[in-house]
Amino acid sequence: MRKPTIQDVARLAGVGVGTVSRVLNNHAAVKESTREAVLKAMAELDYTPNPHARRIAGGKSYTISVLLPVMTTEFYVRLLNGLEAGFQEARYDVAIFPLMDRSRLERYLGSHTLAYQADGLVMATYNLTKMFNERRLKLHQPAVLVDAYGEGVDCAFMDNVAGGHLAGEYAARMDGPIHAMWVETELDQLFTTRVFEDRRRGFHAALTEAGRTADLEFTTSFDSYAARTVAAGLLERTTFPCTVFASADMIAGALLDEVLSRGLVPGQDVKIIGFDDQPWAEARGLTTLHQPVESMGYEAAGLLLSRVSGFKGAPRARKFTPTLVIRQTA
Repeated sequence: MRKPTIQDVARLAGVGVGTVSRVLNNHAAVKESTREAVLKAMAELDYTPNPHARRIAGGKSYTISVLLPVMTTEFYVRLLNGLEAGFQEARYDVAIFPLMDRSRLERYLGSHTLAYQADGLVMATYNLTKMFNERRLKLHQPAVLVDAYGEGVDCAFMDNVAGGHLAGEYAARMDGPIHAMWVETELDQLFTTRVFEDRRRGFHAALTEAGRTADLEFTTSFDSYAARTVAAGLLERTTFPCTVFASADMIAGALLDEVLSRGLVPGQDVKIIGFDDQPWAEARGLTTLHQPVESMGYEAAGLLLSRVSGFKGAPRARKFTPTLVIRQTA
């Protein structure tokens, strides 16, 4: 059976081939009624555009590079879902590049790499604007930060200070000592994230306002085994009942496992507050800070696509605020 062509789509929709091309390229000048007619014709014919021909005709790669520090955590799966939803609506592909160190970033942005050839760049979590401001690296395409804030660049970020403050306010109302578990995430002096620093700042501010202090504070790597070991050390040094703010759900999950293994009762002996509201958090009854991660990714995609389409305005910052979800663990 012959595959439908762009000419077939144009004929069925009652428009010219150029109009179909503009719809495929998400051109702003196309009327909404015309766009709907073309999309309907594409669906009826089960038409799939030729990406190679589209790239040649449009002079673009129709690819967005996404630089991620970690790809295996639930947070980044959710973030990618939000980013891809936004980019796919505009028919852009996403290319993922794991960001491990400064030399790899410089290599990714070299003139002969795929990351360089994309139409836009998303940098997740690590605030790399200092590197660009100091001219260590030069961008040749529009860029957006997601899960990070930086002056002079479009960004979509979470208000982690507010989230930490909510956790601190709630913990301050509990009886017994208050503890915290933090995550060490710095790769080097330039690859830094303020995520956990901001959560810590908000948490301590709320405790101070309530006339309370954190009794014990521990730091762990972003690894469930390491977090479980740190949790064991915390439980051996505390008195019960106690409250623990575990600054990421992965850490909270490890603490919850250790609490249960010792025959302690979550929510009574040890009150646990996480941060993220990962998909499994509800099933485990974890009290946590819900982050609209997918919405943050979707907004970042929109910011970048507007730049790719020619927006020249001032840098824009989109802030998302976590909300406290109270369940059985606290």
